Amino acid sequence: MDTIASLFSFITYPVSWVIVQFHTLYGAIFGDDTGWAWGLSIVSLVVLIRICLIPLFVKQIKSTRNMQVLQPKMKAIQERYKSDKQRQSEEMMKLYKETGTNPLSSCLPILAQSPFFFALYHVLSAIASGKTIGVIDQPLLDSARQAHIFGAPLAAKFMDSSAKVEALGASLTDVRVVTAVMIVMMSASQFFTQRQLMTKNVDLTVKTPYMQQQKMLMYIFPLIFAVMGINFPVGVLVYWLTTNVWTMGQQMYVINQNPTPGSKAQNQYLERLLKSVTTHGEVRGRTRRNTVKRIVAKGSDRNDIERKFITGLAKLGLAAQENGTVTKSDTALAEAEGGSAQKRQQPKRQTKAKRQSGTTQTGAAQPGAAKETHSTESEAKTSLQKQDDKPAGKPASGSSRQAKSGQRRGPQRPKHPSKK
Repeated sequence: MDTIASLFSFITYPVSWVIVQFHTLYGAIFGDDTGWAWGLSIVSLVVLIRICLIPLFVKQIKSTRNMQVLQPKMKAIQERYKSDKQRQSEEMMKLYKETGTNPLSSCLPILAQSPFFFALYHVLSAIASGKTIGVIDQPLLDSARQAHIFGAPLAAKFMDSSAKVEALGASLTDVRVVTAVMIVMMSASQFFTQRQLMTKNVDLTVKTPYMQQQKMLMYIFPLIFAVMGINFPVGVLVYWLTTNVWTMGQQMYVINQNPTPGSKAQNQYLERLLKSVTTHGEVRGRTRRNTVKRIVAKGSDRNDIERKFITGLAKLGLAAQENGTVTKSDTALAEAEGGSAQKRQQPKRQTKAKRQSGTTQTGAAQPGAAKETHSTESEAKTSLQKQDDKPAGKPASGSSRQAKSGQRRGPQRPKHPSKK
């Protein structure tokens, strides 16, 4: 870890400078040598870095939305090449290239803040070793070595020996308890962040490599943090726990305000939106109006959740407009009621035993059915005979008999005398 951190030594000076500036601010409130002053300085460093990474986060959201738009095409590729996994992967990569979508964009914030993470690790390692680094001179070094967070020194690690911990003015038990609790909280926050993404903000009707990637990260990242956490100083654990909590809150905001189409989160969001429209009679808020606008623009491409929302508005006598608002519409109400009345109910499928029982009953009822059929045929014949016995509009001259089948109707020519 020290070797990797040394690769980012070029950024240790600005990182140490930012920490010292925040320490000056918090030191005036809590005291220069307190864990609160140094701990809050690290927390503030995280907040500052994450604010600077907001453009990357926006890019991540846009790339995620592009992945969602491509879901139907990806599903079509899966169905077409379901027996050829290699061709399926090639077509997926071709689709990513054509649309300019990067499935690894979800890792951009983590990759971007990695240099700051290793630079902070390098700074804290130098403090633990009693070496000045960056703008941290000897007085600041002595102050940082005296700072304790819940009894654990800022530069202490879970795997440190008792002699090293005692040199920092703490006990080994305190250090291991504090670091263990922070490692568990760090791993749990990472797992919860990925889990809520997979269970609430993913369209489960389509299985794509993107989903498999997210599912893999849900288990891999917490495991990595748990294994590597025992070698992190307390200050680095504070840094990583803070960034995980920030990510979790940021993810919750995105899920609640801009959920993935077709996901469980979208269903909950549109239910809240429909309830708000029912109460106020209008769509309140620019974000909600943009959501309605996107649903209207989709037209026939809406998913089941979005169609349910439009139907719910129609039952209230409202129609969604292209600008994201809703207006009164009697036609929409009539269409919703007519659609529900004309909805066909599919018959329940009978079991094999019931089908066989029905066949047996039909076979047993065949004699009676034959009698009824014979009776019906007899009645039909009698009716036909009566119709044949009725006189024609013009009586036939020379004969009152009806012409036989195949014989010309009308007056018959008399037979030759020789044939009589």
